[in-house]
Amino acid sequence: MSLLQYNVLHISASYIPAYIYGGPTMSVSQLAQNLAKYGNCNVSVYTTTANGKTELDITPNSVHHINGVQVTYFKRITKDHSHFSPALYIALWKNIHTFDYIHLHAWWHLVSVVSALICVLKGKKFILSPRGTLSTYSFNNRTSFLKKIFHQCIGEPLLCRANFLLTSKNEETEIKLLLNKSVKTYVLPNFVKIANQDIHLQIPDFGTFNLLFLSRVEEKKGIEFLFYALENLTISYQLTIAGTGDITYIEKLKKLAKILNIQQNLNWIGQVNNNKKFEILNKHHLLILPSYNENFANVIIESLSVGTAVLITPNVGLADFVEKNNLGWICPQNQNAIKNKIEFIYTQTEKLKIIKSIAPKIIYAAFDIENLTKQYLNFYKSTSKNKIN
Repeated sequence: MSLLQYNVLHISASYIPAYIYGGPTMSVSQLAQNLAKYGNCNVSVYTTTANGKTELDITPNSVHHINGVQVTYFKRITKDHSHFSPALYIALWKNIHTFDYIHLHAWWHLVSVVSALICVLKGKKFILSPRGTLSTYSFNNRTSFLKKIFHQCIGEPLLCRANFLLTSKNEETEIKLLLNKSVKTYVLPNFVKIANQDIHLQIPDFGTFNLLFLSRVEEKKGIEFLFYALENLTISYQLTIAGTGDITYIEKLKKLAKILNIQQNLNWIGQVNNNKKFEILNKHHLLILPSYNENFANVIIESLSVGTAVLITPNVGLADFVEKNNLGWICPQNQNAIKNKIEFIYTQTEKLKIIKSIAPKIIYAAFDIENLTKQYLNFYKSTSKNKIN
């Protein structure tokens, strides 16, 4: 046997440096890199040149070595959210049996769906991490009728062949409800890049309550609930909004802020790079994520790694982790409930200081890279019978 134990292929519609897609792109890259570095694996990635409405400035259809991972960016013919890429399918068809494990990321788009079909036709089992795309929110959002037809005719027969690797118990529950079958599921947390342990932790002055929303700006995140909650706050506050999204939707939010007369308390800073992210998190008292649904939410771990407490809704995948470790507050997705909770948290200065002190230690222990890598490898090995029965 060679020094490298396994050949692992990750298939994802996008990959770094396509940071516009937020947490899922980062999670896939962290997984691939850590398997290569700590898992003694030969790791490849098949992806596309997707970068939102544009394409990555990178040579397509050739291998790029990025942090120990062999990444091939294939040209796509259609853009978001279909990502049709014949070159990727041809490469997978030719090379599929050179890989011990094939791990697909996200669903609905044609990169994963066609790749799953190829796996079935070639007699290979595959692993699927939906990364939030198979939630009840996603399934019923917007083009729900088309999704249901596609799901019944094509999606479900393929999904029932998958080994699901999920990121939270919430996501596992939703998958089993959606498919209404005893599908094979396993739960492991995302790899998340967290703050360096030598970062200087700080708690800002409590005169003004510094609130932070740091995520992709989209309807799923429930930002309107937060805006309506802010309208009647009786405390001094500032809300920083860090992230990008659809320009039309962002303009809609800015108009809403003017109507509610809260625009003077908002600071829109756009997308922040990884080096700046932890500095920003460290300067705020509270991270707020009032989402309709999150399979995991990397930003929760990032925030807690610098000791910044969180306020999240029950449908955020990490809600049970936050509650169990007493690192923040869980609140219904309701404007009055959010308002009351923010005003309550403002009075909890001692608890905020305790969270600032203990949260980083808890995160470093729970998300130890080498231990988590071993857990991923053990899961892969449990699916080692690659032939479809």
